[in-house]
Amino acid sequence: MKNFVLLNFSLFSFCVFNLLEGATRAKGPGVVDKEYTFPGTGFFIKNRNPYNPGEARKWFIDANKLQNEGSLRKALVLYEKFSKRRSDATIKIKNSLIAIGPESLFRASILREKKGDWQKAFEHLRLVAQAYTNYDFERIAESLMRLAERLAKEDLPRKWGVVPRFRSGNQDRVRLDEIANLARGPRFAPRALMALAEIALKDNKEEEAVDALERIVNLYPENYLSEKAYFMLAKVYQDRVAGPAYDQGSTLKALNFYEDYLILYATPPPQSPHESREAYQFRLKEADERSSMAENGRNEMRQTLATSKLEVAQYVEKYGKYFLVRWRELGNRPALQFYNEAINSAPESEAARLAEKKVAELRAKDEQ
Repeated sequence: MKNFVLLNFSLFSFCVFNLLEGATRAKGPGVVDKEYTFPGTGFFIKNRNPYNPGEARKWFIDANKLQNEGSLRKALVLYEKFSKRRSDATIKIKNSLIAIGPESLFRASILREKKGDWQKAFEHLRLVAQAYTNYDFERIAESLMRLAERLAKEDLPRKWGVVPRFRSGNQDRVRLDEIANLARGPRFAPRALMALAEIALKDNKEEEAVDALERIVNLYPENYLSEKAYFMLAKVYQDRVAGPAYDQGSTLKALNFYEDYLILYATPPPQSPHESREAYQFRLKEADERSSMAENGRNEMRQTLATSKLEVAQYVEKYGKYFLVRWRELGNRPALQFYNEAINSAPESEAARLAEKKVAELRAKDEQ
């Protein structure tokens, strides 16, 4: 009986999900199903058609008038009607043709942001980006980034001036990932991905940070943020290094990223058209500091790798006869190979000097 109830509940949930998904699915840019509502409208709403154009125009005119008169709360109520159902109606004001649906949501977002409800403001903007693909995306994306960064970094305003709002690192990362997926072109996506990586590292979500940074360097290699992303990837892998006695996979990855960074960004990327002079100068200063840290990181990883090779060589020299096939025939050659790799990994390191001494001793021993 219990299994039967669970099966019926699962089937009901599946049907509800598919019906809701069908109610909000677009056929393509600017073309939608006849029944079109937005998430959160409710399953039992009877009328799923877009708003009547005449009714939509009246709401917009009334809301615009109320906003100009300073009745912001009443204006917000009318603007937010367009968060429930689609409207493709337009209106001409002062020789400008305005798309009522997305414009109302954009204005609702501005009013919500002023009230301190940044999360709701972000949701309105996201809905515009998803549902109205012909609307001014640059305008929406800039506001999305501003709100996402405020939500992630600033103290959240109290609700009604009293009730505290609490930050969720997971929601911050989801918002930034949504911007990266919505963004059309390299202006906003790399910026969103970089913010996502920084927040993920702050929240100890290294895999999410690595994924975001790799998306920057792989999808937007020409963007100036690739320089910082390369360095951050090297630093992430360097922080995973446990020492020369452990697996050196992270050491090799960090070393490769540091070496690539120093080759690819010997000169920092030029100023972006969307970057202010002050921001560009600040980035040049940071890039110079990163270059110095990358040199130190590369040297440190080389020394760790050399020390690891030295320890392996010492182990093979001492215990190789217990696990190497044909160890009598091979003699000291396996140990010599690892000692030479230690020397080549970091010629100036202390490990290399010890390896050189052991190489000399073993070769002298073989010549006797």
